[in-house]
Amino acid sequence: MSAPGSAGVTGDGAAPAPVPDAADTARALGLCVVEVLTGGREVDSIARWITEDVQRHLLHRAAVAARARSVGRGSRARPLVQVGSVRICEPAPGVAEAAVVVHTRSHARAVALRLELRQGRWRATAVGVL
Repeated sequence: MSAPGSAGVTGDGAAPAPVPDAADTARALGLCVVEVLTGGREVDSIARWITEDVQRHLLHRAAVAARARSVGRGSRARPLVQVGSVRICEPAPGVAEAAVVVHTRSHARAVALRLELRQGRWRATAVGVL
């Protein structure tokens, strides 16, 4: 039996593409989610990495955040966003749950992601931001 994420040989003799690292995907998506909520990125730019339900959720959250920012004074520069720690748990084959800490200038946010392996890549099926 091969290790998780390792590639075996298919029936036609070709090795399948290796499974991407869930932590790398979680790190990138956590950053993107916070950029969406802070107005630095459009939801559509990550649509291929999230399900339609997550996309609708992020569109709603981004709209609420944009309204809250518009109440504030002056224009804001694009926020500086950096990823801190990433923790991964794999409760089942093809499923990864991640907690990603993302730092902005003013505070840190925790992004919780449920990733599912679909067609050889991780997709977020649930996203929560604290």
